[in-house]
Amino acid sequence: MQALLAAPDVAGGIRFADVPEPVPSPHQVLVDVRHASVNSGEVRHLELQPAGAVLGYDAAGYVVRTAEDGTGPGVGERVVAFGIGAWGRRAVFGTDSVAVVPASLDLAAAAALPLVGMTALRTLRAVGSVLGRRVLVTGAAGGVGRLAVQLARLGGAHVIASVGSARRIDGLAALGADEVVVGLDAVDAPVDVIIENVGGAHLVTAWGLLKPGGSLQSVGWVSGEPAVFPPNSTFALGPAKTLQSFGDASNPGPDLAVLVDLAARGTIKPEVGWRGSWERIGDAIQALIGRKVAGKVVIDLDDTAGSHPR
Repeated sequence: MQALLAAPDVAGGIRFADVPEPVPSPHQVLVDVRHASVNSGEVRHLELQPAGAVLGYDAAGYVVRTAEDGTGPGVGERVVAFGIGAWGRRAVFGTDSVAVVPASLDLAAAAALPLVGMTALRTLRAVGSVLGRRVLVTGAAGGVGRLAVQLARLGGAHVIASVGSARRIDGLAALGADEVVVGLDAVDAPVDVIIENVGGAHLVTAWGLLKPGGSLQSVGWVSGEPAVFPPNSTFALGPAKTLQSFGDASNPGPDLAVLVDLAARGTIKPEVGWRGSWERIGDAIQALIGRKVAGKVVIDLDDTAGSHPR
């Protein structure tokens, strides 16, 4: 089968190749992958992947072999999945890492949900109820940000969406943001919760906007810059402010089921800002890294892929 592999010896760090079809373990299903999504962290840190590894984590497609242990979906079921090797024509996933996609939800939209959806969902769960609270989402135009805005609004929060430039504002109010601002200077009152996707100096500024007793969830670090806190800036009178990081992707199946159900009912919208053949993986990555995409990048796996990505 064809797959996109880590290739540190070629320009761009990715190449197409024919590789053996993966063999599922007893607790895994074999999936014919039709769509996959591209996450910023995956492509910004390609050098961390061993040469020859099949790339990608988010996939949607059809089960072609059930798990030998009798768990999980049956043959022919439409599924969304999270796990290593999603950028191959076929991939194996543990039955605790897949969820059946309702018939009303497009598979390409489902493929946009796993990593960003779980991140947004789990970071908001970590802060408890947001009903009536002021929630600031930074980097709100990205995949995690756009879903965090929707989920926070669903939880009853007053949502402030912060973006890096005016051209990134479009669509956020329609997703549920009560306020949309460029940068953080326009945030005129302290907030209870921050979903922080930028890092660096932005994280330091965001910390200063957090109320005593509030929670800052550090999710992403797209700035690539260090965060330098001035002396005593982490001290605050009153209830403790907390800064937590997110990195738990274990047992994704139940949360994937929640996300696809919400999307199928129209409660949340998995926004796809770039979609095309996996032959165009180079274009997809450049659009993502260049911050030219509002929402997610989704690639369609097809039979016409050439030997080199463009």
